[in-house]
Parts: sequence; structure tokens; C-alpha cells
Amino acid sequence: MSLRNSFHQGDTELPRELSLLDSTMVNVGSMIGSGIFLVPATIALYCRSSSLIIGVWIFSGVVSLFGALSIAELGTLMPRAGGMYVYLTEIYGRLWGFLYGWCSFVVINTASIAAVAVTFALSLGALFPMTALAVKIVAIASILLLTFINCFGIALGAMVQNVFTITKIAALAFLALLSFALSHVSRAAFSPVLPDVHFSSLAGTIVLALGAALWSYDGWIEITYVAGEVRNPDTTISRSLFLSTLIVIVVYTLVNLGMVSVLSVFGMARSTAVASDTASHLLGSAGVIFIASAVAISTFGTNNGFIFTCPRIYYAMARDGVFFRWLAYVHPRTKTPIPSLIAQAVLSSLLVLSGSFEQLYTYVVFVSWIFYALSAVGVIILRRRQPRLARPYKTWGYPATPLLFVMFALYLVVQTIAADPRDSIFGVVIVLLGLPMYLFWQGRSKRVESQKG
Repeated sequence: MSLRNSFHQGDTELPRELSLLDSTMVNVGSMIGSGIFLVPATIALYCRSSSLIIGVWIFSGVVSLFGALSIAELGTLMPRAGGMYVYLTEIYGRLWGFLYGWCSFVVINTASIAAVAVTFALSLGALFPMTALAVKIVAIASILLLTFINCFGIALGAMVQNVFTITKIAALAFLALLSFALSHVSRAAFSPVLPDVHFSSLAGTIVLALGAALWSYDGWIEITYVAGEVRNPDTTISRSLFLSTLIVIVVYTLVNLGMVSVLSVFGMARSTAVASDTASHLLGSAGVIFIASAVAISTFGTNNGFIFTCPRIYYAMARDGVFFRWLAYVHPRTKTPIPSLIAQAVLSSLLVLSGSFEQLYTYVVFVSWIFYALSAVGVIILRRRQPRLARPYKTWGYPATPLLFVMFALYLVVQTIAADPRDSIFGVVIVLLGLPMYLFWQGRSKRVESQKG
């Protein structure tokens, strides 16, 4: 049996309903969160020149695009629910797939959902003041609401995603256009265009700036989690990955150009709320309300993307017998993995209550880039292992594209470990805690198979 056909087995319970528009909006909505409203100030502080600021955003987008173009080949080869869990399992074995799924469930995805939910609640707090306890209640309520919505079918979840993603793109486009129209763009705002110090002295801070920008682009892989529900996966997956990353590159670049034109390079670097400062400079007090509303819409849509897609990883693990079997249940009418959605909501809500989600995510954020690198290397491995395999899509620029992505991903991981070795050790410990869990599920799976035999 071919690799491609083997990955279609058992997917009849998840209907293919996602169009190219749906798939693209899933990725765009997952990438554009709160980062673009805050991170530009950090990057301006690191870069101190308009050319470097814009260059960092474009370069980080291209790196993300290289990753998307590489993973697209795996997505069309294995269009099954689970994304990188599926790819790592096929290429490196069940252990690596499990470790990715384990980290996704216990920290990466659930902590991300908790963090975005709290940011959503805080943005509402700027409009309707609330206590710290109320922020947590609103954050949890948003998680439960989105989980409830996505239990009623992929079509409803996709519709919500489309509405919020298009709205947030429109809000950011409006901010950028307003910046150009009302700021009386001057050369002084973009000064210095080039760094006023030797480039070698900026190398370290540029790496930090690139890291911050890449976190803002993160989310380009989300559609692969629901690849089993994408119509015409041979073309839709690769096109959606390309289009979504390209759209976000354009949006982020325009927004940053607008911010520089309004605040200037040094104004951005000094800002503690760069998007809000930009909008208030243009619209006065109404600008603050506009940005708070935009952040609320953006983060709500982002979390819908996470809540919508990530449970398919746990579903796929359960189908393979390496996770709780009940997580593989699909509702016969709505055709959604409701237990996986609920389990994710419960853990994310507990992380909101504990307040530990930010620290936990900091521990493992670099780990996700290790898995990204392994997946991109997997493209090369499969080309060598099965050269005659029919590939609906082949990575553009192969082998340079995946190799460049892998090199930068590993460089980012090494720099992260060097900058914060203590947190990195904790991250490795969280990953290694998956080993006894894997042995437990492996043993259980073998017992079940022996009983069936």
C-alpha cells in the first residue's frame, strides 16, 4: 500500500468540507493575533532603523513561507487529521510523533489558547474595566464559547473563522491606510533609514528581533491539523499555506510602515502600546477604543483557529492507540471530535486559572521549532526514501527551501537555549516527561491488540 493511500484509511468520519477560502482564513486567522499590536515596538527597539525594522518583518515572513512551502509537500502526501503528528510518526517513528502530540496537548496548544484568551479578556477590559478575577472568568468563558461553537460542525467553525479573520484584516488595513493618509509621511519619520552603528554590533539584537517577528508569524501550519477535512487536498493545502503566509507578510509590512510614518522609528521604540499609540495619534481617544476592539476581534478569531484545529492532533493520536481512546470519538451528526475539543477546553481553562500558562509556554516555545525543523528535514528524507512516490505538490525551490528553513530554525533554537538555558532545561524536561507516557500507551496498545488476536 502506498504512503498516500495508507493515510486515507479511517478518515471517513471527518468529512471534507473546507474550501480554499476556509483553509486560507484558518491560517491567516491563526497567525494574526495580538503580536502585531505589540511586537513592532520591541523590534524597533532592537533595530533602531526603518530599513532593518521592515527588513526583519519581511525576512521573518520569508522564513515562515519557506517552512510553509516545505510542509505543504507533506500535507498533500498525507492529508490526514493531525498535521505534524502524522508526518513525524511516518518519517521517524511513533515515539517522535507522540512527543510532538504530547507537547501540543499539555503545553504548546493549551497554553497558547489560555494566553490568547487572557489577552482577549484584557482587551475587553480596556473597554469595560474589570477585576483580575473577572478577566479570568471572561477568558475561560471565551474558551468555552468557542469550544461549544466548534462542537456543532466544521462548517460553523469555518464560518466563524472567516468572519473574524476578514474583519481583523480589514481593521489592520484600515490602520495602515489611515496612517499613510493622515500622518503626512515624511523622510524624518523614517530616519535613520540605515543603522548608525556597525552592523556587527547589531547582530545579536537582530536575532532577537527576528525571533520576536517569527513568533508573530507562528500559526502558518494550522491547516495541516485539519487536512483530513480539506476539499481537494492535492491542491488546496499547498495553495492555502502559500496564500495565507503571503497575505500576512503584506499586512504586517504595511502596518509597520504605517506605524513608522506616524510615530517615527524612535517613537515606536519608546512605545509601550505601539498600535494604540499609533491609533490615538491619528484618531484621539477614539483610536484607543478602535485598537482595543481590534485586539479583541483579532484574539477571539485567533483562538477560534486554535480551538478549531488543534483537537485533530489528539484525535489522530487516539485513533493510533497512543492516547485516551475516547478522544477518537466523532459525533455521528456533527462529525466533530467533541471529546478532544472538551479535553482541550478543560486543560486550557485550568491553565487560565493557574496563571502559569505564560511560563509554561516560555519553557517549550523553542521546542516547537525543533519539530518544525524535523518536519522540513522529513521532506528530504522521504524524497530519498521513496523517490518514485507520486507527489501532488513538490516543494518550490527544493532542496534549498527546506534546508534554509531548517538552518534558521536550528539557529533560532540554539540562540534561545544560549539566551535562557534554565527555561530551556525545563522545556526539555516537559518533553522527556512524555517518554513514560509513551511507554504506557505503547504497552496498553499492544495488550489491546493481543486481546483482539
